[in-house]
Amino acid sequence: MSGEKRRENLLKILQESDGAVSGTKLAQNFQVSRQVIVQDIALLRAANYDIISTHKGYILQIKGNLQRVFKVKHSPEKMLEELNLIVDCGGRVEDVFVYHKIYGVVRVEMNIKSRRDAKKYVDGINGGVSVPLEQITSQYHYHTVSADSEDTLDEIQKELDMQGYLVALRDYEPVDFWSNAKND
Repeated sequence: MSGEKRRENLLKILQESDGAVSGTKLAQNFQVSRQVIVQDIALLRAANYDIISTHKGYILQIKGNLQRVFKVKHSPEKMLEELNLIVDCGGRVEDVFVYHKIYGVVRVEMNIKSRRDAKKYVDGINGGVSVPLEQITSQYHYHTVSADSEDTLDEIQKELDMQGYLVALRDYEPVDFWSNAKND
Protein backbone atom coordinates (compact mmCIF):
# COMPACT_ATOMS: atom_id res chain seq x y z
CA MET A 1 0.00 0.00 0.00
CA SER A 2 1.34 3.42 -0.93
CA GLY A 3 1.89 6.08 1.72
CA GLU A 4 -0.82 8.24 0.17
CA LYS A 5 -3.37 5.41 0.26
CA ARG A 6 -2.37 4.54 3.83
CA ARG A 7 -2.91 8.16 4.91
CA GLU A 8 -6.32 8.18 3.20
CA ASN A 9 -7.29 5.03 5.12
CA LEU A 10 -5.80 6.40 8.35
CA LEU A 11 -7.86 9.55 7.96
CA LYS A 12 -11.00 7.47 7.34
CA ILE A 13 -10.37 5.48 10.53
CA LEU A 14 -10.01 8.70 12.54
CA GLN A 15 -13.15 10.17 10.96
CA GLU A 16 -15.23 7.10 11.82
CA SER A 17 -13.84 6.63 15.31
CA ASP A 18 -15.91 7.58 18.34
CA GLY A 19 -12.76 8.23 20.36
CA ALA A 20 -8.99 8.32 20.27
CA VAL A 21 -7.15 5.72 18.18
CA SER A 22 -3.73 4.67 19.43
CA GLY A 23 -0.67 4.91 17.23
CA THR A 24 0.17 1.31 18.11
CA LYS A 25 -3.24 0.12 16.90
CA LEU A 26 -2.86 2.10 13.66
CA ALA A 27 0.64 0.69 13.14
CA GLN A 28 -0.66 -2.86 13.60
CA ASN A 29 -3.59 -2.19 11.29
CA PHE A 30 -1.33 -1.00 8.47
CA GLN A 31 1.56 -3.36 9.30
CA VAL A 32 4.05 -0.52 9.63
CA SER A 33 6.10 0.86 12.50
CA ARG A 34 4.66 3.36 14.94
CA GLN A 35 7.21 5.87 13.63
CA VAL A 36 5.63 5.62 10.16
CA ILE A 37 2.26 6.47 11.73
CA VAL A 38 3.82 9.47 13.52
CA GLN A 39 5.17 10.67 10.16
CA ASP A 40 1.80 10.09 8.47
CA ILE A 41 0.07 12.14 11.18
CA ALA A 42 2.61 14.93 10.64
CA LEU A 43 1.90 14.90 6.89
CA LEU A 44 -1.86 14.98 7.48
CA ARG A 45 -1.45 17.90 9.86
CA ALA A 46 0.63 19.68 7.22
CA ALA A 47 -2.31 19.13 4.84
CA ASN A 48 -4.50 21.09 7.32
CA TYR A 49 -6.17 18.18 9.08
CA ASP A 50 -6.64 19.08 12.73
CA ILE A 51 -5.39 15.92 14.44
CA ILE A 52 -4.66 16.14 18.13
CA SER A 53 -2.57 13.74 20.19
CA THR A 54 -3.86 12.53 23.53
CA HIS A 55 -2.53 9.95 25.99
CA LYS A 56 -5.04 7.51 24.46
CA GLY A 57 -4.17 8.21 20.82
CA TYR A 58 -5.11 10.46 17.92
CA ILE A 59 -8.37 12.34 17.42
CA LEU A 60 -9.45 14.16 14.28
CA GLN A 61 -11.13 17.46 15.10
CA ILE A 62 -13.85 18.27 12.59
CA LYS A 63 -13.34 21.75 11.16
CA GLY A 64 -16.24 23.81 9.94
CA ASN A 65 -18.85 21.44 11.28
CA LEU A 66 -21.90 22.97 9.59
CA GLN A 67 -25.46 21.82 10.21
CA ARG A 68 -28.77 21.88 8.38
CA VAL A 69 -32.19 20.51 9.35
CA PHE A 70 -34.06 18.49 6.74
CA LYS A 71 -37.77 17.65 6.99
CA VAL A 72 -38.36 14.26 5.39
CA LYS A 73 -41.01 11.59 4.99
CA HIS A 74 -40.67 7.96 3.93
CA SER A 75 -41.93 4.49 4.72
CA PRO A 76 -40.12 2.40 7.34
CA GLU A 77 -38.71 0.27 4.51
CA LYS A 78 -36.86 3.31 3.15
CA MET A 79 -35.15 4.22 6.45
CA LEU A 80 -31.80 2.55 5.67
CA GLU A 81 -31.78 3.94 2.14
CA GLU A 82 -32.35 7.49 3.46
CA LEU A 83 -29.62 7.23 6.11
CA ASN A 84 -27.16 5.69 3.63
CA LEU A 85 -27.85 8.49 1.16
CA ILE A 86 -26.89 11.09 3.77
CA VAL A 87 -23.68 9.40 4.92
CA ASP A 88 -22.68 8.48 1.35
CA CYS A 89 -22.81 12.18 0.48
CA GLY A 90 -20.50 12.98 3.41
CA GLY A 91 -23.05 13.91 6.06
CA ARG A 92 -23.47 12.85 9.66
CA VAL A 93 -27.01 12.29 10.96
CA GLU A 94 -26.91 13.93 14.37
CA ASP A 95 -30.49 13.26 15.41
CA VAL A 96 -34.06 12.51 14.47
CA PHE A 97 -36.91 14.60 15.80
CA VAL A 98 -40.58 15.14 15.27
CA TYR A 99 -42.80 18.12 15.84
CA HIS A 100 -46.03 17.04 17.49
CA LYS A 101 -48.92 19.50 17.84
CA ILE A 102 -49.37 18.57 21.50
CA TYR A 103 -45.98 17.27 22.67
CA GLY A 104 -43.90 19.81 20.77
CA VAL A 105 -40.42 18.76 19.67
CA VAL A 106 -39.39 15.21 20.60
CA ARG A 107 -35.72 14.63 19.74
CA VAL A 108 -33.39 11.61 19.87
CA GLU A 109 -29.64 11.65 19.18
CA MET A 110 -28.47 9.28 16.43
CA ASN A 111 -24.79 10.05 15.68
CA ILE A 112 -24.82 8.12 12.38
CA LYS A 113 -21.68 8.72 10.32
CA SER A 114 -21.30 5.52 8.29
CA ARG A 115 -23.28 2.79 6.58
CA ARG A 116 -22.33 0.50 9.47
CA ASP A 117 -23.90 2.92 11.97
CA ALA A 118 -27.02 3.21 9.80
CA LYS A 119 -27.40 -0.56 9.53
CA LYS A 120 -26.93 -1.02 13.28
CA TYR A 121 -29.63 1.58 13.96
CA VAL A 122 -32.11 0.09 11.48
CA ASP A 123 -31.38 -3.46 12.71
CA GLY A 124 -32.21 -2.27 16.24
CA ILE A 125 -35.51 -0.82 15.07
CA ASN A 126 -36.34 -3.91 12.98
CA GLY A 127 -35.32 -6.19 15.84
CA GLY A 128 -38.13 -4.88 17.98
CA VAL A 129 -35.92 -2.83 20.32
CA SER A 130 -38.09 0.19 19.57
CA VAL A 131 -40.25 1.80 16.92
CA PRO A 132 -39.32 4.76 14.73
CA LEU A 133 -40.11 8.11 16.31
CA GLU A 134 -41.86 9.27 13.13
CA GLN A 135 -44.69 6.80 13.76
CA ILE A 136 -46.38 9.41 15.96
CA THR A 137 -46.41 11.94 13.09
CA SER A 138 -47.45 9.85 10.06
CA GLN A 139 -43.80 9.32 9.02
CA TYR A 140 -42.92 13.03 8.94
CA HIS A 141 -39.66 13.70 10.76
CA TYR A 142 -36.54 15.84 10.75
CA HIS A 143 -32.84 15.18 10.81
CA THR A 144 -30.11 17.55 11.88
CA VAL A 145 -27.27 16.75 9.49
CA SER A 146 -23.72 18.00 9.91
CA ALA A 147 -21.04 18.20 7.22
CA ASP A 148 -17.73 19.86 6.57
CA SER A 149 -19.04 22.29 3.94
CA GLU A 150 -22.14 24.01 2.58
CA ASP A 151 -21.49 22.22 -0.73
CA THR A 152 -21.84 18.86 1.01
CA LEU A 153 -25.08 19.95 2.69
CA ASP A 154 -26.35 21.24 -0.67
CA GLU A 155 -25.54 17.87 -2.27
CA ILE A 156 -27.38 16.02 0.51
CA GLN A 157 -30.40 18.31 0.08
CA LYS A 158 -30.38 17.77 -3.69
CA GLU A 159 -30.17 13.98 -3.33
CA LEU A 160 -32.91 13.85 -0.68
CA ASP A 161 -35.12 15.95 -2.96
CA MET A 162 -34.37 13.83 -6.04
CA GLN A 163 -35.29 10.66 -4.12
CA GLY A 164 -38.58 12.23 -2.96
CA TYR A 165 -37.71 12.39 0.76
CA LEU A 166 -37.87 16.16 1.34
CA VAL A 167 -41.18 17.77 2.32
CA ALA A 168 -42.26 21.37 2.96
CA LEU A 169 -42.92 22.86 6.39
CA ARG A 170 -46.54 23.32 7.48
CA ASP A 171 -47.98 26.57 8.83
CA TYR A 172 -48.15 25.25 12.40
CA GLU A 173 -44.52 24.13 12.49
CA PRO A 174 -42.10 26.47 14.21
CA VAL A 175 -39.17 27.58 12.10
CA ASP A 176 -36.80 27.61 15.08
CA PHE A 177 -37.17 24.04 16.39
CA TRP A 178 -34.28 24.31 18.80
CA SER A 179 -35.69 27.11 20.92
CA ASN A 180 -38.81 24.97 21.50
CA ALA A 181 -36.77 21.84 22.18
CA LYS A 182 -34.70 23.60 24.83
CA ASN A 183 -37.81 24.76 26.68
CA ASP A 184 -39.21 21.24 27.01
